[in-house]
Amino acid sequence: MSRTTIIGLTGSIGMGKSTVAAMFRRLGIPVFDADAEVRRLQGPGGRALAAIEQLFPGTTHPGGLHRDRLGAAVFGDHAKLRALERLLHPLVAEAQSAFLGAHRLKPAIVLDVPLLFEKDGWRRCHFTVVVSAPFRVQRARVLARPGMTPEKFAGILKGQMPDREKRQRADVVIETGRGRRHTWLAVKSLVAAL
Repeated sequence: MSRTTIIGLTGSIGMGKSTVAAMFRRLGIPVFDADAEVRRLQGPGGRALAAIEQLFPGTTHPGGLHRDRLGAAVFGDHAKLRALERLLHPLVAEAQSAFLGAHRLKPAIVLDVPLLFEKDGWRRCHFTVVVSAPFRVQRARVLARPGMTPEKFAGILKGQMPDREKRQRADVVIETGRGRRHTWLAVKSLVAAL
């Protein structure tokens, strides 16, 4: 009887995790995207909207979330951020379990989770993949995003495990700072090894 190999995919902001996740999908591996699930929960008709509005009045509207308002409400306030996480994490875990059940006959699946190590999601995985790039590449990618500032970037990094620590904990490290072709070959080689 075969067992589905669960691959935990993570990496700090701007490291190329979304690109690597797309490469896994291109190779036929189903990917659960935790960030996309959070966006669904907070989007139009999302299951988390009413509870978010109750916790943070004025941060939602009929079309979903006022991201800027919610960001301003929780940015730099650990207690408020933890309250938001306590609300969202069980809903994301429920969706992840449903995804695992729906794909239980696949040879492999990927759980794309930004805080895989920080929130112990790695325990559910057979092995972990960390996507990484040099800091100068990461910084340039992140600061090129609309609305991003050096202060916001520093705040986000503060809430994440340092890249060097993620690399140490990873079973596999995929470098994304050497160009898309190098990254594609690394992902292809990993999938072939499964």
